[in-house]
Amino acid sequence: MDNTVIPMSESVKCSCGASIIGIFPCAGASNVGQLSNAIAVELHKKGTGNMMCTVGVGGKVSGLVKSAEGCESIIVIDGCPLNCAKATMEEAGIPIGKHILLTDMDIKKNKELDLDPAQVQEFLSKVEEML
Repeated sequence: MDNTVIPMSESVKCSCGASIIGIFPCAGASNVGQLSNAIAVELHKKGTGNMMCTVGVGGKVSGLVKSAEGCESIIVIDGCPLNCAKATMEEAGIPIGKHILLTDMDIKKNKELDLDPAQVQEFLSKVEEML
C-alpha cells in the first residue's frame, strides 16, 4: 500500500473541466437568493457553464479560487441589490464577465424560500436572453 502524502496544492484540480464558463449564484436566504441558485443549477444542467461555489471563493478555499481563476468567463447571478456574489468575486480579484441582478427583472425580494417551478422557468428564460 502506497502511503505517499500528496500536498493539497498538488492534488487540487480545476473543476472547470471542458467548460470555461463559471456560474456563481448568490444563493442567499430569500426568494431571489434561492432563485439565483435554482437558475444556476438549470444553466449548469443545460451545459451553459459550470455552476461553482461562490462561498468557497469568499472563504478563500484554494482549489475553488483556482477553479474560478481558471475559467475564461464568469457569470454572477445576484438575487438582490446587496450584490453579495459580485462583491465576493471582486474581493477575490476574479473578473466578472456578466453580472445579473434578479430584482432588476420585476421581482420583489421576500423571505419565502419555497420556489414555484414555473417562476424558476420564467426567470431562467429571462437570464438566458441576457447571456
